[in-house]
Amino acid sequence: MFVIFLRIRFVHKTMEKKTYQNIDQYIADYSPEVAEILTQIRSCIKETAPGAQETISYNMPAFKQGKVLVYFAAFKNHIGFYALPSGNMAFQQELSKYKVGKGSIQFPLSQPMPFELIKLMVAFRVEEVENGAKK
Repeated sequence: MFVIFLRIRFVHKTMEKKTYQNIDQYIADYSPEVAEILTQIRSCIKETAPGAQETISYNMPAFKQGKVLVYFAAFKNHIGFYALPSGNMAFQQELSKYKVGKGSIQFPLSQPMPFELIKLMVAFRVEEVENGAKK
């Protein structure tokens, strides 16, 4: 029982429901290891979509450029990345080794994060939004 509690706290410092005001606050709530991954994802998005605005939506970090480009979030065993259904469909082959939903992807914390794939997906979403595609 004690070991399980420590494992959960390793990923997320507090289990109480919080409402986040910004991405810095969100990242600060996680262990240093997970916070580093979240920071790297944030950097990938900022590099690929420099015109996008950071926000919190659905209590998760999100980047908007007129419309939402992507969301991301940390969970016990994975990072959730949400490039909306169109992003998942455009990268079906690249995502085949991950657990995916209609608009969600689970990148396991036990594997290297696919930062280059994240950049490609963000670039796709930027182009899609700029060309007026529906989300």
